[in-house]
Amino acid sequence: MKISVVIPTLDEAARIVGAVENVIGPGVEVIVVDGGSRDETCRLARRAGARVLTPPAEADCGPWGRAHQLRQGSLESTGEVVLFLHADTRLAPGWRDAVLRALADPACAGGAFRLHFAERGGFERWLAFWVAVRVALLRLPYGDQALFLRRSVLEGMGGVPAVPIMEDLDLVRGIRRTGRLALLDLPATTSARRYRAQGRLRTLLWHQLALLGWWLGWDRERLAARMGR
Repeated sequence: MKISVVIPTLDEAARIVGAVENVIGPGVEVIVVDGGSRDETCRLARRAGARVLTPPAEADCGPWGRAHQLRQGSLESTGEVVLFLHADTRLAPGWRDAVLRALADPACAGGAFRLHFAERGGFERWLAFWVAVRVALLRLPYGDQALFLRRSVLEGMGGVPAVPIMEDLDLVRGIRRTGRLALLDLPATTSARRYRAQGRLRTLLWHQLALLGWWLGWDRERLAARMGR
């Protein structure tokens, strides 16, 4: 099966080449969907071998949000499997074979990787532990764990939901409603930069509030506004 890797970006010139080179190869198509970068993200992504999608040039078209980026990228992709990857996340060697092995089971609708932080401080180790606990108990991996799913499953749920926040959990819910969610032991190594830039405790609390809001069906426009999205 061909895998389409969709990478949403916004001013990721320092990371996009590494992201593309990490996954590009035989049987893998890489699509970078830019949200309106003001740096060299698009040029560097093309040079690294990715197909790049950008917002239309109309004057009334604002920057694309992440859910819209994921949706556009998946619609333009051609693989039987779609994998959503953050620009600051790197997959371990053998990731493609691991995905294909999981999907060799017809009951498997999609899955995610094990979260691992590039930074190895005490806070990052503590956070990775509790993420593993959450995933084990609730079966709710986040987008930074490189979600993947069959195209048929994505199309069956109407594509990536056009929501302002928590689209990754909507995707997980769609996978679980269709079939088995595979949790791969291979790591998706991501950056804890958001926690360091915005404050560790503050960011952690906002994430828990967003999870609670998603679970209870709160208005996401208001929730996203309060989180500064």
